Amino acid sequence: MVNFIYFSIPWITPDLATEYLAGAVLLGAAPCTAMVFVWSTLTKGNPAYTVVQVASNDIIILFAFVPIVKFLLGVSNVSVPFQTLFMSVVLFVVIPLAAGIITRLLVVRKKGTEYFEQTFLHKFDSATTVGLLLTLILIFMFQGEVVLDNPLHIILIAVPLIIQTFFIFFLAFGVCRIIRLPYDIAAPAGMIGASNFFELAVAVAVALFGTSSPAALATTVGVLTEVPVMLTLVKIANKLKEKFKYE
Repeated sequence: MVNFIYFSIPWITPDLATEYLAGAVLLGAAPCTAMVFVWSTLTKGNPAYTVVQVASNDIIILFAFVPIVKFLLGVSNVSVPFQTLFMSVVLFVVIPLAAGIITRLLVVRKKGTEYFEQTFLHKFDSATTVGLLLTLILIFMFQGEVVLDNPLHIILIAVPLIIQTFFIFFLAFGVCRIIRLPYDIAAPAGMIGASNFFELAVAVAVALFGTSSPAALATTVGVLTEVPVMLTLVKIANKLKEKFKYE
């Protein structure tokens, strides 16, 4: 659908459309991890099930993200060096994950689990938000002229991404209802299916195509649309909670 929308619009050149598609591919190929906890909490999802989902997505990112992106970008005629994709995953996933594991082991060994969970972790509550905001600011510094000169392009990027998010959520949420899963499983299942690891998508787009590239712009638009869309889906899920009370 995204392919059809972009390539059927005469004022978007094929090269520009290809880079927009590359950004959309990066968004779709990066399954969500950390933000799932937010959506699950807002819908009162099962914490244990959410942890399993996040762990599964981490494994997918580590082992399947590179071949999936390589394949999909190849289908879209975008040539990307395998080494570049692999290095992006190492830099943005493997190294931070390893650093987190080592930090946890050292702090727990020195001061205990309670200190780590109740005190140490809360010192970094705003680190992710600040880092993401700084990334967006830097991207829009380079993309500002493009955004102002082509506001219609922003809409054309956002529309298929929004449609895709709603479609995937209702597909997963509906299947859970059909097979009679409880609400606290169905809600996070729908959320994790619809959301993306947009931080990774932005980082990889910047690494592969550059900060001022259309692909980076597409992933940035994905960031800006996903949060309000996911909050809307949270509200919808909570209103449909009664549908998951079975006899």
